[in-house]
Amino acid sequence: MPVLNRIAGYADQMKGWRRHLHSHPELMFDCHQTAAFIVERLREFGVDEVHEGIASTGIVAIINGQGEGATIGLRADMDALPITETTGADHASTIPGKAHSCGHDGHVTMLLGAAKYLAETRRFSGRVALIFQPAEEDGGGGEVMVREGVMDRFGVKEVYGIHNAPNVPFGKFLTTPGPILAAVDTATVTLRGKGGHGATPHVTIDPIPAMVSLVGALQTIVSRNAPAQDVLVVSVTQIHSGSASNIIPEDAWMTATIRSFTPEMRDLAERRFREIVAGQAASFGVEAVLDYERGYPPTVNHPKQAEFAAQVALEVSGNVDPDSPREMAAEDFAYMLQARPGAYLFLGTGPGAGLHQAAFDFNDEAAPIGASFFARLVERALPA
Repeated sequence: MPVLNRIAGYADQMKGWRRHLHSHPELMFDCHQTAAFIVERLREFGVDEVHEGIASTGIVAIINGQGEGATIGLRADMDALPITETTGADHASTIPGKAHSCGHDGHVTMLLGAAKYLAETRRFSGRVALIFQPAEEDGGGGEVMVREGVMDRFGVKEVYGIHNAPNVPFGKFLTTPGPILAAVDTATVTLRGKGGHGATPHVTIDPIPAMVSLVGALQTIVSRNAPAQDVLVVSVTQIHSGSASNIIPEDAWMTATIRSFTPEMRDLAERRFREIVAGQAASFGVEAVLDYERGYPPTVNHPKQAEFAAQVALEVSGNVDPDSPREMAAEDFAYMLQARPGAYLFLGTGPGAGLHQAAFDFNDEAAPIGASFFARLVERALPA
């Protein structure tokens, strides 16, 4: 079964919605204009309920089907990134330093297309809860919405989400049972020594060689502490120190991102990170200040729902990998999958700039495919 004919008829409308959203990006929880645009569309479609102000600017809309049945949750994230767009498109961001460089404008459009179809046809029983979430990129809006009770308040039984995937063949769906995305933790380390003249290092406590040694030592967490069959990433992403060629600085600092799939590996990484920082600081005589922050948990698909979602995706696109490799990126949809059974999928959008790149722009041709997947999933899960 290809893209639903009725949704294919919305393609030009959907392109207009998406490009409007693309031109007006908003960050984190500050998605007020985006939410207002979504609510206006939902009311035009004739959905049964619209609940605003969840997690600040989040929305849950309800569409009732024919008769009694369960409630299926469908989620789209709304926020943009703090990045300056370089696409040169006519619909490029009008807000300096903000851009939809991850395709959340496309995710909203997919869910709006499904909402329009489901509100018109209602060929399902039970209810659909359309979840429009702020602050996926930063702030954990998914966790906030769960904490504010959306799953219990609206009786959501299962929940599903899609993310676009540039440079994956157009229209191909990817998913897998179990972990599909990693947990993400962030470490910031400041090493404090004693500064002085570059010509007299013997009267200083130089933090730079301590930092260089620390970065090398941290690589042994993966190479020597993690079992070879497990997956763990420890990447140092920033190092900063110094102000001039003849000054030994007082301090140096670095940041790292740590990615894992299991609680055991997550705990191991943090424990060894703390031990290595303390040991390296002691060996160089510097003071170490470590801020280790646990971020989003791993995104773990429920096997039954992942299999079902893959079957629906196959009906819609005819091209699905139901056992795709896991990715080390992170997603706060993880919190929704901790609260309810469900699945997360990727939808290929063809060649183009990658996610979080300034030249990225969502492929509008993919929106009817994603909308058809959402709509068909509801009709299959809740047959009238």
